[in-house]
Amino acid sequence: MKKQMRLLLPVLLFVFACSFSQEGYWQQHADYTMEIDVDVESFTYTGEQKLVYTNNSPDSIKRVFYHLYYNAFKPGSDLEAASRYSYNDKRNMSKNLLSLDKNDWGDLRVLALTQDGVVVSHATKETILEVDLNAPLPPGGKTTLDMSFFVKVPAIVRRAGKNNSDGVAFSMAQWYPKLCEYDDQGWHANPYIGREFYGVWGDFDVTINIDKDYTVAASGYLQAPEKIGHGYAPLDPEVVHGEKISWNFIAPDVHDFTWAADPEYIHDVVPIKNGPNMHFFYKNETPYLKSWKDLQPFAVKFLEFFSKNIGKYPYKQYSVIMAGDGGMEYAMCTFITGSGYSDYRKLLGVTSHEIAHTWFQFLLATNESKHAWMDEGFTSYIDDAALNEALGLNNVVLNKGAYKAYFGWVATGLEEPLTTHADRYKFSRGYGASSYSKGSVFLSQLGYIIGEKNLYKTLKHYFNEWSFKHPRPYDFIRSAERVSGLELDWYLMDWAQTTKQLDYQVNSIIGEGSKTKIVLKRGKQMPMPIDLLVVLKDGSSLLFNIPLTMMRGNKPLENTTLLDSWSWAQPYYVFELNVAKETIQEVVIDPLGFTADVNRKNNRL
Repeated sequence: MKKQMRLLLPVLLFVFACSFSQEGYWQQHADYTMEIDVDVESFTYTGEQKLVYTNNSPDSIKRVFYHLYYNAFKPGSDLEAASRYSYNDKRNMSKNLLSLDKNDWGDLRVLALTQDGVVVSHATKETILEVDLNAPLPPGGKTTLDMSFFVKVPAIVRRAGKNNSDGVAFSMAQWYPKLCEYDDQGWHANPYIGREFYGVWGDFDVTINIDKDYTVAASGYLQAPEKIGHGYAPLDPEVVHGEKISWNFIAPDVHDFTWAADPEYIHDVVPIKNGPNMHFFYKNETPYLKSWKDLQPFAVKFLEFFSKNIGKYPYKQYSVIMAGDGGMEYAMCTFITGSGYSDYRKLLGVTSHEIAHTWFQFLLATNESKHAWMDEGFTSYIDDAALNEALGLNNVVLNKGAYKAYFGWVATGLEEPLTTHADRYKFSRGYGASSYSKGSVFLSQLGYIIGEKNLYKTLKHYFNEWSFKHPRPYDFIRSAERVSGLELDWYLMDWAQTTKQLDYQVNSIIGEGSKTKIVLKRGKQMPMPIDLLVVLKDGSSLLFNIPLTMMRGNKPLENTTLLDSWSWAQPYYVFELNVAKETIQEVVIDPLGFTADVNRKNNRL
C-alpha cells in the first residue's frame, strides 16, 4: 500500500539546556524560630515564635495575615458550617464536630504580638489573624514579628490532633500560627475548611519541649541526636529538663513544618545509596509491626522512582510517620495511619501517593487551593506509575482507575471546571473526581498528545525550572511546549478551564473499488489529535496519526503514517486508503485507550 505522507517543517524537539527567563518572578520569604512547651496530660502547649518576613514583592505591605487552623475544630466554625450546608449527603465533618466534647475542641490563641519590638494591632477572625503593621514594609524590606501563643490540641477530625485511630498521641500538622502567602495576585488568607494549603518558603528552627518518654518525629533535621536517646543514642542527662527533653529541628527551604509524638514509637532508619536516609516511625503494636517493616523497601523504591523520573530529592532525609487520619503530605515527611489500611496493597498505594506529593505541591509548590489538580492529579498519575513499576503490574494505561472515575462523574452532568477553587466545589465527589482523576488524566492524555518520552522530559524540565517556587498551570504547559515544540495552550484551556467533553467516532467506511474512504467525526467540543488503527483481514494492521492543525506539528512517530492535520472547527475528517473495503477487518480510534473519550463504543467500526 502506498503510504500517504505529507512533508512538514522539522519540529524542534530539543530541550533547552539553559534556563528560560523568569524575569519578573518573585516570592516572599519567612524564617521561623519557634519553641513550644507541651503538657501531655492536658494536650496543650504554649509557644514563642519569631518570624523574620522578607518582602520580595514590588509592593509596600501594610497588613499581614496568619492561618490559625486549629480554631476550625469546633461547632459553628466555617469548617463545620461548610460541611453542614454542603451537598454531600454524609456531611461527616459537621457531624463529627458537633459531637465533640468541649474538651476536645481546638483552640489557637495569640497572646501577644510585636513588630520590631513594638506592640502591633491584631484581631482573630476564627482561622485567620489580621495584623495591621505599625509601619509599611517596603519592597526589599524585612521586619520581625514576635508572638506568644497558646494551643489546645483538638480531637482528630481532619488530619491533625490528639489520639488518632492508631492511638498516636500527637499528630501535629498546621499546629502553629502560619503566615499566609502574598504573591502577584495579592493575599491568600482563606478560611480553613479542611482542604488544601499554600505557604511561604523559608527556614524553620523548631524546639519542642515534651515529656522524656515521648519520641518526636518531625520535618527537618534533629540537632544533636547523639544526646536524645529514643533509638538515636543513650539519653544524655544534659538535654533532660525535669521530666522533659528538648527536641530541636532545623528544616531549611520548606514552606511548612510538621511533627508527631508518641511514647510507643519504633524508629527505623533505612539508608538509600546516593540518596537520603528514610526514617519510619510507627507504634510498637502487633497489628502494625509486619506491615510497616514490609512497607519499607517499597517506600525506598517509590522515592527512588520519583527522584529518577521528576527530579532528585534535595534533602538528606525523608520520614514516613504513623499519625493523622489517613494519608497527608508535609515538609520532608508524610503522615499515614496504620489501622486505616489493613489491606496491605492499600497501604502501599497511600504511601506511594503521599511520597509523590513531595514533588507535586511540596517542591513544586503550586497554590493547591486554586490549582488542586496540579497537586492531587499530577501526584495520582506519577504514584500510579511508581506502583506499576514497583509491583510489576504491566498496565499500559497506568491510571485507568482515574479514567473510570472521571467518566463516572461526567455521566452525572455535575462536573465543574478544574479552575474551581478547592473550597468551592459543590460536591465532595466532584472535587475528588476533578482534582484527583481528571488531573491525573491531564498528564496521561498529554503523553498521548506529545509522546510519552516527551511527557517525562517535560516533568524533568518543569522540576528544573520551578522547584522551590510557586508554579501555575501555564508554567507547566510552557515546559511541555518547550520540550515538544508543539503549541498546547488549547489543551490547557479546554481541559482545565471548561467542562468540554471528548467524543470522536468512526462515522463510516466507504468502498470505492480498490480504494476505501474512512470518515471520522468529532461529536463533542473537545479537540484531540487521533491515533487510528486499521486492522486488515490478513492479520496485518496499519497505524496512522492525525495531528490537530493548531498543534503546529506532531508527536514523534514510530511505525506510524502521518496524515494531514485536522482543524478543530471541522466536525468531519476524510482520508483515503489504497485498499479495498472487503480487506478491512476494523477501524479503531485510539486503540490503547489514552484519550478520555466519553463514548468509546463508537471508536471502532
